[in-house]
Amino acid sequence: MKRTVYTWLLAVAVALAIVAALWLLWRNTENTLTMEPDQRIDLTPQQIQSIRDIGQWEFLAISDEELVDTMRRTLLGRDQLSRIYYGTMRIGIDMNKLQENWIQVHGDSVVLTLPPVGLLDERFIDEARTQSFHESGKWSALDREAMYQRARSRMKHHGLSAQNLQSARMNAEAQFRQLFTAMGFSHIDIRFAAK
Repeated sequence: MKRTVYTWLLAVAVALAIVAALWLLWRNTENTLTMEPDQRIDLTPQQIQSIRDIGQWEFLAISDEELVDTMRRTLLGRDQLSRIYYGTMRIGIDMNKLQENWIQVHGDSVVLTLPPVGLLDERFIDEARTQSFHESGKWSALDREAMYQRARSRMKHHGLSAQNLQSARMNAEAQFRQLFTAMGFSHIDIRFAAK
C-alpha cells in the first residue's frame, strides 16, 4: 500500500510540474526581446573643448593691393610719396569668443550659436612687400604711418563687403554642418551671434 501511495504522489508531483512548466511557457510567449538604436548623441566635454581649441577658423582670404599717395607743397616745389601696399585679409570665426551655452544638444539635433564672422587679424598688411613707387622730399615716420592707415582703411572697406562676409558665413555653415554630421547629428541649426 505504501508503494501505491508513493507512486500516486509521484505521479501527482510530475503532473503538477508539467502543468507548472506549461503555464510558465504560456505566460512567457508574449515576452519578446527587441533592440532599438539609441538616437541620443552625447558630446563629451573633451569634444566640445577640442572644437573651442580650433582658435581662429578662417573661411575666406582676400588679397588686395592699394596705391596710396600724398603730396605737400614746399618753398621749392612739392614733395610726393606714393606707395603700394599688399595685404591678405583673413575672414572667419574666432572660437575664443564663443558664448557659454553656444551648443545645445537635443537627441539627434544640435543648435550652434557661433561668434560673428569678421576679420581675424587687424595687421593684415605685409609691410615687407610694401614698395615706394615714387618718393621725393623728406617724409617722417608719422607721414608713413598715416599712409599705412589709409591703405589699411581702404583694404578693409573693399575686403569686408557684405558679399564677402556672407560668403564667409556660408563657408562657416558648410564646415560646421559637415563636422556635426560626421558626429552623427541629423538636424543642425547654425546661428551667428550679433556683433
